[in-house]
Amino acid sequence: MGEQLISQEKFEELTKELEELHTTRRKEVAEQLEYARSLGDLSENAEYQEAREMQAAVEERVQKLELILKNAKIVRGGKTDAVGMGSTVTVKKLVGDDTFTYIIVGAEEADMLAGKISYHSPLGAALMGKRKGDEFSFHTPRGVQKYKILKVE
Repeated sequence: MGEQLISQEKFEELTKELEELHTTRRKEVAEQLEYARSLGDLSENAEYQEAREMQAAVEERVQKLELILKNAKIVRGGKTDAVGMGSTVTVKKLVGDDTFTYIIVGAEEADMLAGKISYHSPLGAALMGKRKGDEFSFHTPRGVQKYKILKVE
């Protein structure tokens, strides 16, 4: 995993989640494991198996967050006319009248329903560095899509 571009807000959110996992969640899982062990035969103990799966999920998330935070580069949105991390971009399809507004974010922050697209996505990557008025295209499973940038904020 290479450098991860994220906003200061997302960095703080992930740091808080990691702290929660380290302190509260690990303790809860340990208590569940201890209780499940007290029930007896571990080979046929559904509570124990569930607690072990929960422990594995927590540890996997801890490792992922530690890796993201270790490789994080915090990007602060600055005033520029070129599309970059944190930019709000309004684009128009060249075929049809559809216009869309997106915020360019890091992979961990992407949420298409909220209009937040990753700079790693095909559209996000195609937008990076472009300016108002630029036309661009990118490949999708449905073929090449062509857009024009109407506004960059």
